[in-house]
Amino acid sequence: MSAHDITRLGVKPHLSNAVVHGGIAYLAGVTPATGITVAEQTVSVLEQIDGLLAEAGTDRSRLLTAEIWLTDIRNRDELNAVWNAWVTPGNPPARACVEAKLAFPEWLVEIMVTAAV
Repeated sequence: MSAHDITRLGVKPHLSNAVVHGGIAYLAGVTPATGITVAEQTVSVLEQIDGLLAEAGTDRSRLLTAEIWLTDIRNRDELNAVWNAWVTPGNPPARACVEAKLAFPEWLVEIMVTAAV
């Protein structure tokens, strides 16, 4: 693949689940498929991220950045407990974690990452 090739994964009318270009995998924001608590939803999101990263030809050890949105920033410790167990030791990405209103009230967390391929 040349540096100018763009590969889009999981293409939908309004977004791609991931875009790979120039040796970088850019994932769309991933929302929970299951779970009621922040911890359960974070596990769901991170499992999906693992799958998308694998499909893009990379993995969590190559994360560059992460953007995390929580509906209630007071749940940050609960999220971090799951996140810290998931992130490859010694390889945490640059990260932001902010409070935001998400598209559906049942969603408590959304995460978007970029990774080197």
